[in-house]
Amino acid sequence: MENNKLPDGNIDSFDFLVQIVKQLRAPGGCPWDREQTHSTLKRNLIEEAYEVIDAIDREDSSSLVEELGDLLVQIIFHSDIGQELGTFKMSNVIQSINEKMIRRHPHVFSDIEVSDSYEVEKNWDKIKAEERQVSSESKSMLGGIPEELPSLAAAQLIQERVVRAGFDWEDVSDVLDKIAEEIAEFKEAVTDAEKLHEIGDILFSIVNLSRWYGIYAEEALRNTNKRFSTRYTAMEDIAEKRGLDFNALDLAYKESLWREVKRNESLS
Repeated sequence: MENNKLPDGNIDSFDFLVQIVKQLRAPGGCPWDREQTHSTLKRNLIEEAYEVIDAIDREDSSSLVEELGDLLVQIIFHSDIGQELGTFKMSNVIQSINEKMIRRHPHVFSDIEVSDSYEVEKNWDKIKAEERQVSSESKSMLGGIPEELPSLAAAQLIQERVVRAGFDWEDVSDVLDKIAEEIAEFKEAVTDAEKLHEIGDILFSIVNLSRWYGIYAEEALRNTNKRFSTRYTAMEDIAEKRGLDFNALDLAYKESLWREVKRNESLS
């Protein structure tokens, strides 16, 4: 394949994209692309995944199309690197996920019957446990949770898994009591290590509360971060329009700006 020649086929086909990546990583292709490894692309993969989430949150279909494409490129890159190393290729990736989807959905592709999504999840966990028995993966219900997963998301996933194994509070009031207990223990903490420990327990308990109400803790905090950032920026803008140095303002004035921004939100 000549490097200055576009691949054959339709530009809207999957194979066309695969051939583009191959050409970028071929001798005489793009120097940056040729230097990449599985490890160097880890950060890119995470960033692209979060950009997909951001497009979903903004309900921006055009951006979602673009970001899903960027994420797809990452998968193809890893597959091309795998083929170059002789460890795996794209067809192995596709075959693996096809087999897994069929194996984990026997209620669709076999004769297993389920009545609701809860039974689907229970059956899914049973199948995964059987898979762990024949693999090198930990046999624990908590096996296979990625260490790189954001901590709030990991906490919620841990709790969802143990709950399906019957390890849960009897009532949400117990969760609220646990949060109060952890806050009390934090107040009694003396050393930095103790405070770190108790803050972790408080966060874990709050994630549990989120789970009880069907709220994804990671998304809840992400929304709060965005809302706070938007309000803070609006405070800075108001101060600038009034010829004031925001950083030099006393706390009372900043709090009045905060209330003003919130009032403006309610009017818009």
